[in-house]
Amino acid sequence: MHNTLQTHINKNLSFLNDGKILIAISGGIDSVVLTHLCHQLKLDITLAHCNFNLRGAESDADEASVVKLADKLNLEVFVERFDTQTFATDAKLSIQMAARELRYNWFNDLANQLKFDYILTAHHADDNLETFLINFTRGTGLEGLTGIPEVNGKFVRPLLPFSSQDIENYAAQNNITWRDDSSNKSVKYLRNKLRHQVIPVLKEINPSLLQSFQNTLNNLKETNHIVEDSVDAFLSKAIENIEGNEVRFKISEFKKLNNPKPYLYEALKEFGFTQWDDIVSLLDAETGKQVFSNTYRLIKNRAHLLLSKIDAEHHKSISVLKNEKQIETPFGILFFDEADAIFGKRTNVIYVDKSKLQFPLTIKKYEEGDVFYPLGMTGKKKVSKYFKDEKLSLLDKENTWLLYSGKDIVWVINRRADNRFRVTDSTKQIMKIELK
Repeated sequence: MHNTLQTHINKNLSFLNDGKILIAISGGIDSVVLTHLCHQLKLDITLAHCNFNLRGAESDADEASVVKLADKLNLEVFVERFDTQTFATDAKLSIQMAARELRYNWFNDLANQLKFDYILTAHHADDNLETFLINFTRGTGLEGLTGIPEVNGKFVRPLLPFSSQDIENYAAQNNITWRDDSSNKSVKYLRNKLRHQVIPVLKEINPSLLQSFQNTLNNLKETNHIVEDSVDAFLSKAIENIEGNEVRFKISEFKKLNNPKPYLYEALKEFGFTQWDDIVSLLDAETGKQVFSNTYRLIKNRAHLLLSKIDAEHHKSISVLKNEKQIETPFGILFFDEADAIFGKRTNVIYVDKSKLQFPLTIKKYEEGDVFYPLGMTGKKKVSKYFKDEKLSLLDKENTWLLYSGKDIVWVINRRADNRFRVTDSTKQIMKIELK
């Protein structure tokens, strides 16, 4: 296995030979064997161990064994202890997901702070099969069936070509000791249930299961490349523009397709959507119809689908005190200055009669039923009707803020001032309000 791994690294992962490497080590057989192999290959390695404090004395014994191994091999080791249960409860995550988030965040922090080039994990061929089956049973697209990536940013998994049996044989041949995690025997977790109850049956049916699986993965990856190329070519036509957190798709491009659903899936899968039939229905829905994920939404707006991040700041307001000269806002900086006269007309600048203002002013989003008196017009108009007349999309409406004096609108910011606060011949103090 030593020679095979060396050949594999030299051929496919040669960058590891000159890199500064952090090995994620649990104390179990896989990560311990990976550590021994990398040490024998004379790679520049340091160890990192997470103590999740979930198994009492067992967790502490795992930590002690890793420290002992580091001492034996004369390696530096970092250990971090987590209150995983509390983190899981606070973040509303399962224990497994909480532990995963904690360890990967810590590994990334270590790599960034101490300039490690790569982080090695001990995932192997059996782990790859388990991940495939998990994704398959839960439902996934083609990408979810292509297995664990061997290289993913800083994370590298050099043992993916090897089976758990290969690792066990190497450990036995080299008298390597390790710690068994008792939780790995529990079948209450899906991965363990697959490992102990499903995969042994599959291997009994096909003793060459892992090799057959690897061939399948290779075929799926090649097919996925074709899909990615096709989707990229389509999106280059379908995406009209990307601005900030908003992506604008042309519905007409999707409607040219015999089956738009897979293209919608590929375009939107990374944004957490799951209601694919509802998303397809948006293509023929009325303007304003929306579909939500936890963090994004997709809106039908005339000839477009608008993808945007959900605005958690939507209902917050900002106060402006009488003597404040500038205010930072989510949409820019507002400047408040006295002026001697009115100069030019720009949508980002208004001039008002300061004596008519009631401080503190308030900056916030409009509320249903709000009305104002548009400058240059006679009478009042509902803000919603103004938005409609201006043909603003739902996103444009929600990204428009208003400046209020008491309950009265002073300015639909960057769009239209209110006539009630205009400068007249009797105005004694002119205030210039500018958005930059």
